[in-house]
Amino acid sequence: MFDGAESSSGRAKGGEREVKTTCPYCGVGCGVIARVSADGAVTVRGDADHPANRGRLCSKGSALADTLVPDGRLLYPEIGDKRVSWDEALDEVARRFSDTIARHGPDSVAFYVSGQLLTEDYYVANKLMKGFIGSANIDTNSRLCMASSVVGHKRGLGADAVPGAYEDFECADLVVLVGSNLAWCHPVLHQRLLAARAERGTRIVVVDPRRTDCVDAADRHLALRAGTDALLFNGLMAYLDERGHRDAGFVAAHAEGVEEALTTARADAPDVATVARRCGLEEAEVAAFYAEFAATDRVVTVYSQGVNQSSQGSDTVNTILNVHFLTGRIGRPGCGPFSVTGQPNAMGGREVGGLANQLAAHMGFTETEVDRVGRFWNAPRVAAKPGLKAVDLFRAIEAGTVKAVWIMATNPAVSMPDAGRVRRALERCETVVVSDCIRDTDTGRFAHIRLPARGWSEKDGTVTNSDRTISRQRAFKDGEGEAQADWWIVTQVARRMGFAEAFPYETAAAVFREHAALSDFENGGTRAFDIGALSGLDDGGYDALTPFPWPWRVDAKPQKRLFGDGRFFTADGRARMLPVTAKPLPREMPDGALLLNTGRLRDQWHTMTRTGLSARLSAHAPEPRLDIHPADAAARGLADGGLARIATVAGEALARVRVTDTQGEGTVFLPMHWTERFTGACVIGRLVDDEAVDPVSGQPDLKRMPATVGPWRPDWTAFLLVRHAVEPGHGGYWARRAVAGGHLVEMAGMGAIPAVAEWLPGLDPAGAVVEFRDPARGGLRMAWMDGDRLEACLFVAADGRLPPRGWLAGLLEKDGLDDGARAGLLAGRAPGAQADEGRIVCACFSVGINRLVGAIRDRRLTSVAEIGAALKAGTNCGSCVPELKEVLRHAHQREVA
Repeated sequence: MFDGAESSSGRAKGGEREVKTTCPYCGVGCGVIARVSADGAVTVRGDADHPANRGRLCSKGSALADTLVPDGRLLYPEIGDKRVSWDEALDEVARRFSDTIARHGPDSVAFYVSGQLLTEDYYVANKLMKGFIGSANIDTNSRLCMASSVVGHKRGLGADAVPGAYEDFECADLVVLVGSNLAWCHPVLHQRLLAARAERGTRIVVVDPRRTDCVDAADRHLALRAGTDALLFNGLMAYLDERGHRDAGFVAAHAEGVEEALTTARADAPDVATVARRCGLEEAEVAAFYAEFAATDRVVTVYSQGVNQSSQGSDTVNTILNVHFLTGRIGRPGCGPFSVTGQPNAMGGREVGGLANQLAAHMGFTETEVDRVGRFWNAPRVAAKPGLKAVDLFRAIEAGTVKAVWIMATNPAVSMPDAGRVRRALERCETVVVSDCIRDTDTGRFAHIRLPARGWSEKDGTVTNSDRTISRQRAFKDGEGEAQADWWIVTQVARRMGFAEAFPYETAAAVFREHAALSDFENGGTRAFDIGALSGLDDGGYDALTPFPWPWRVDAKPQKRLFGDGRFFTADGRARMLPVTAKPLPREMPDGALLLNTGRLRDQWHTMTRTGLSARLSAHAPEPRLDIHPADAAARGLADGGLARIATVAGEALARVRVTDTQGEGTVFLPMHWTERFTGACVIGRLVDDEAVDPVSGQPDLKRMPATVGPWRPDWTAFLLVRHAVEPGHGGYWARRAVAGGHLVEMAGMGAIPAVAEWLPGLDPAGAVVEFRDPARGGLRMAWMDGDRLEACLFVAADGRLPPRGWLAGLLEKDGLDDGARAGLLAGRAPGAQADEGRIVCACFSVGINRLVGAIRDRRLTSVAEIGAALKAGTNCGSCVPELKEVLRHAHQREVA
């Protein structure tokens, strides 16, 4: 593609260059090639050489270039709302933390960090807090997604180590997806699984209360009652043993606790009929699943947040491990339990001790390990006991025992359960420091000091994905404004706190070398995590580093698959089978309540600070929507497309209704992504309390919150198209999304339509205002013009009849409106015949529902392949294929009718 000089980060000629880096979204850890043209424009594609994705990217990864805009960036250090120099900001952080520690002790301060940090960032933050401040009060948002898996792994395997590799998806004969919407949350892995199904007949079983898009390609779907996974796997273990499927040789040589685990499982799940009844399944479907598992040697059980985000998450992980131990299905190709990670570097954070109950390099708080880490760091006061886990940490901030907190690359005012408590805590806290690349986040609004961190395209370091592959993330853009790397920011504060000798780092490579050396220090094969072979890596070698799995011990090769020799990381080298009894719901269910489940959407990520900038990613699910079964909707007077009020003991929300039989009866689903920057009434953390947590891992139960649901019938509805983001102040419903050239805000409210100045305080575009009022029908239409350029337009209706948004939204992209567009503006109709794209189905190629249906009808399309040939939809990441099938089915049903 390019000729000329080549570097480890890419090829370059004539000012153009290509840089190999890693996607910043889920834990798949896809390789990305960023091409930077001479004028600075960036395009991205998948890296065909990367072992995680082999060139594939999902819709989010494909749209990464859309998010590389300066909108909303935190550009300079700030104290209060005042811009200051880096020296002034760093001095103030160091002074405040030092003074607080001097007055109240080391446990009066805390860090709350993130799987969005690179390993080098994480390492330096953990070293400062645990090694030199002397407290373990550093926890991470990985507590919300992976903590239960960590506990299950450590109890069963002796180490927080995923046993297998992604290749196991492709050489398994049966893959069981448990509480994992792989099709939406880890799309590239799902595409690898579908390829294996097509090429070698790999069978797929989905265990999930919802009929997710994974079910489209599955051979079996067990729509079990929420929270009964542990019971299902206890029953499976008892079934397998009863029918002679115990691997007696493996168990005798390599496992402990089998009889106690089996005795408990038999008492909990005495027969298939009991399991079926308690799981809400048909006996025949449970029996068929058990028989299929028993008859298949190569089985991979993939699990994610449906298992982890539970008050019984750790135990459920161990029931899955128990089944694999009992049958010896571990350590071999196509076999094993497989935890897929939610964040790009959740595993890297655990490697350096980012959780409050870990020390660095997979060590804990035994006297020996504390001493070892202290000697390596030459640290006089290494924390000797675990610190506060996330939920307890924010409770301690609210109570005033933690008086200073530094939050890095995360948004707990949205993502934590009981977000109301988190906000009260931050409001009362004496010192809140926030390091972020975005200035205005829900959490940042509570900051006393803001520190501008580099974003994805500007960061340099390493990340570890779900199958233990460590990859380089390389910067291909300069930092916006005065943004700096997180490891640099923490290093500078550490030096100012008096620890300069222990924090000499000038490059990310220097941090990585120390991290690698600590992993090897007094290890000798006793700890799973060991990358000691790289402890002597020079800066050039670090820059050129290609993806590899750990462990990579000195004088050995990187190890792709673990436990093939039957040796585990317990004291005696044997796996541990734990007795588990399935537990009931953690909260009481009021009469008429539904179970609220939370999770991700296909095209959005966490709190949308990045994906929310992309118009095409925002078009598939433009508003927060509540999925509800038709029977539950009918019983509550809810209509598809209407608005619902959701109430729990923690708070209330408003969301658009989607009536769908993919949702099980008695449950509803609400996405997690919306923040107060994108909605006025649907922050998910305000609905889920923090009372139900796993007693061992501290992970909150985010999948089973009792909620009452009913219709919310506004007196008026509206939408606003505007070039600059605004936050309506009418106190009703609103949801904002990006469109090309600006923003679309959907709104609804009670009572009279407020005056525009009161309702939309941020709307003050220059230029002439064109207005049309219809008092008889309660209508209002306004447009703000700057010469021929449209700045904003507002449509309000009391009868709910509003024009389509597509053509109007397109006007924001134009530098000026012609006479036809101006004439049709307040009518909301394009001059002449112009199709409206409608809701986007395929984000990769921006194919909307209206164009899709029209093509199916006009071109007589009958298959997804024909749609792909005609429109390209479904031909990139494949995430939209199940929806394409559904659209085809409905189109043909209408045609037959």
